[in-house]
Amino acid sequence: MTRMTQNLLGGLPPTELPDHPEAREALENGVDPFEVAARHPDVPLAWAELADRAFAKGSVIDSYAFARTGYHRGLDQLRRAGWRGQGPVPWEHVPNRGFLRALHALGRAAAAIGEESEAERCKTFLRDSSPTAADTLTS
Repeated sequence: MTRMTQNLLGGLPPTELPDHPEAREALENGVDPFEVAARHPDVPLAWAELADRAFAKGSVIDSYAFARTGYHRGLDQLRRAGWRGQGPVPWEHVPNRGFLRALHALGRAAAAIGEESEAERCKTFLRDSSPTAADTLTS
């Protein structure tokens, strides 16, 4: 169930993605993210975890592919939750973090392979979606 919070300042309301407790808890309990992604291919958090691990090992192309998958799975969920291409996707809502991490990982991998326009687009999209996520993930 998606919960939209009223924005009293007149801007777009924040979009909050649904939780995937089985996948989230599996990752929190150390289940291999490959296994989690195979069981829950629609969960951006599993793909973001795979992207981060691949990047840390120097497998930039693998990281890019995992991040791209998580990003697109997250976009699908955002749209189903009522998002229309803009507006806040708050980091503070924990289920949003998988998408935001995948978006960050996609930009990081794009920068690493010299795809500057994609890297900049991802950086801007992340900052526009959640300044907190941008600060947290880039520090």
